Parts: sequence; C-alpha cells; structure tokens
Amino acid sequence: MKNRKMNLADRVLAPTPKWFKVLRTVGIALASVGGIIIASPVALPVGLVSAAGYLVLGGSIISVVSQTAVKSEEVPEPSK
Repeated sequence: MKNRKMNLADRVLAPTPKWFKVLRTVGIALASVGGIIIASPVALPVGLVSAAGYLVLGGSIISVVSQTAVKSEEVPEPSK
C-alpha cells in the first residue's frame, strides 16, 4: 500500500498507537498540574509560577504531537 498524505483532520481521527496514548495522558496531566499551580489562590513564589507556565506549555505540546501520531497500516517485511 502506498503512503498517502493525510490532512490534519484525518491524522487526528486516525487510530493512535498505545505508546502515544500513554504519552498523551502524561502530557495532559502535566498541563493540568501547571494550570492548577497557576490558578492557585495562594501567593506562590515567582519561580514556581514560572515553572508552572512551562509545564502547561510542555504538556500541551506533548499532548498535541502525541494525538497526531498514526498507527501504520503497513506490515513490516520480515528480515532475513
């Protein structure tokens, strides 16, 4: 089967490999923890709030990239 170019909608809706599902969940958790720290009603040190911003950014990027990973439909050829 030839590789065809997929648009973004096809890629997001296609099946995701198990490893990337786990990675996506970790990314969502990181972004959530960062969001909780940022939204905290208690005054926190500037460094912690700054690090939380990076957690949100990194977690969001991990989640989005993991969601666009697609299971390959091609069967690898056995090595000789």
